[in-house]
Amino acid sequence: MAIRQLSPETVNRIAAGEVVERPASVVKELVENAIDAGATQIEIVISGGGLSLIRVTDDGSGMTPDDLVLAVERHATSKLDEEDLFDIRCLGFRGEALPSIGSIARLEIRSRPADANQGAAVVVTRGSKAPVGPAAVNRGTVVEVRDLFSATPARLKFLKSERAEAMAVTDVVRRLAMAHPDIGFTLQTGEKKPSVFARGDRSSAAWLERIGAIMGREFMDDALEVSGAGSGASAPMRVFGFAGLPTLHRQDSTQQFLFVNGRPVKDKLLIGAVRAAYGDLIPRGRSPLLALFLDVAPSDVDVNVHPAKAEVRFRDAGRVRALMVRALSDALATAGHRASAQGGVLTVESFAAGILPSAAVSPPPSSGAAYQWVPPRAAPVVSGSFAAGAQTPFAVFDAPSADARTFAEPVAEQTVDKPLGAVRAQVHENYIVAQTRDGLVIVDQHAAHERLVYEKLKAALANGGVARQGLLIPAIVELDDDDAVTLVARSGELTELGLVIESFGEGAVAVREVPALLGETDVEGLVKDLAAELRSDGTARALKDRLDSVASRMACHGSVRSGRRLTVEEMNALLRQMEATPYSGQCNHGRPTYVALKLTDIERLFGRR
Repeated sequence: MAIRQLSPETVNRIAAGEVVERPASVVKELVENAIDAGATQIEIVISGGGLSLIRVTDDGSGMTPDDLVLAVERHATSKLDEEDLFDIRCLGFRGEALPSIGSIARLEIRSRPADANQGAAVVVTRGSKAPVGPAAVNRGTVVEVRDLFSATPARLKFLKSERAEAMAVTDVVRRLAMAHPDIGFTLQTGEKKPSVFARGDRSSAAWLERIGAIMGREFMDDALEVSGAGSGASAPMRVFGFAGLPTLHRQDSTQQFLFVNGRPVKDKLLIGAVRAAYGDLIPRGRSPLLALFLDVAPSDVDVNVHPAKAEVRFRDAGRVRALMVRALSDALATAGHRASAQGGVLTVESFAAGILPSAAVSPPPSSGAAYQWVPPRAAPVVSGSFAAGAQTPFAVFDAPSADARTFAEPVAEQTVDKPLGAVRAQVHENYIVAQTRDGLVIVDQHAAHERLVYEKLKAALANGGVARQGLLIPAIVELDDDDAVTLVARSGELTELGLVIESFGEGAVAVREVPALLGETDVEGLVKDLAAELRSDGTARALKDRLDSVASRMACHGSVRSGRRLTVEEMNALLRQMEATPYSGQCNHGRPTYVALKLTDIERLFGRR
């Protein structure tokens, strides 16, 4: 078959297939253009899930009639300086979005610069361009896209329902709004009430307010500020944002928002750094909630490795990962013993569900018109939360068991001002009840002491090195030549972790010492796992993870067991150690070690509020 040149219309439709996957892709491109144009207010309106109508209105710099002519041509852009593809300082830059959209839909652009008395408009209908004409429009730009995919109807059968497409548009707008708190956003989807994000500034408080408007009050109550800086490949870089406490987590990662230079991304390197920073602080299979923003020099990141710019590639991935892990770890460490505020709320709701009948409740006699009886809400079931698994025995007191001796020796009054308060009782030989100035604290003694012992073991490993055990006969492990060379090159790092290896000819290493903490272990499997990890991301986490796992098991067996009665002095000492120990708000398995009940919540439980 003879080679022939494709028509411009076909070329544009092929490009549209790369850029425009669904209505959310169109919204993303148009809103990014508005942000790049310096807009302070952006309004997005969609109908029919974005298939019938997408309208994006901004008050940015606008375009002249000559600009409009070029805006709908391929490979025309105002955002690349001297054609340097490695100095990208804006969100959209390829110059393909508008002509691609115009090739598969009806596209109308109306725009007016601030210094112009009259606006201009251009219409592109399924690739056919009309001449630019005058238009009545305010300062800025209005882009309307109607009948999306009308020129490629086969694409419609690959789309989801209108509701699902509208949700995808909402997610795109929320991510962009989160990255730009100094821009006001309004999103109207169908007949629903519009979502409005008021314009603020770029201070930490305003940023948290914008993030909270998207992620909810629950996240704001348990958010830790994250901040860190480091040296990049060619210029300094920094990370900032907010991360949730380890006890605040979800089954999926939909509440993880990551940004690079203001661009929402889903990057495996950054996700891996988040997972490494939280480590053993959250249950396996759960995801923390966070919103982190990474700023790096444009020359240190390639944002053009994906057609939709959803992925990036870093020039020095190791430094980026180290910065992310260090900043997150520092923020989590400063949280100390703090646990999620939701634990107390869920506990009160669980009590309410158990105490109050599930049938219709007769309202109490009202002494005035201002009183309004509100039926209690059903307690939600949260997997992995305080209400699940081993924590449930606290819900019912069929066989009360309390240590009355706790009242024999009064505790100093100022102790109630401590974060975890003063001990008042031990119930069921497992739960410590303490009084604070504004409520109660209930501590799981085994889970709390388990974390304390674990942190001491980890500190010993970090400060004194890992004790090594020599092998009577060195273990010879055969590997690929490249893997063997890599392992030998990193032998110093591995020695610090307790694994002593040396080269044993071509494609093999000899293991002479292993970490004593591991006991009987599969040396060959351990070495091959390490080689695979070093090959994939350049770090030897497998060995450290195994050591941490063993330390966790040792801590579990060496901690105060459930069912053991403690003296008042022992219980108060446990609370004071928790207050001084990082990460003591959750046990080694990621479950809360205590819940705090505010006095106002308890009074509400008994109808006093």
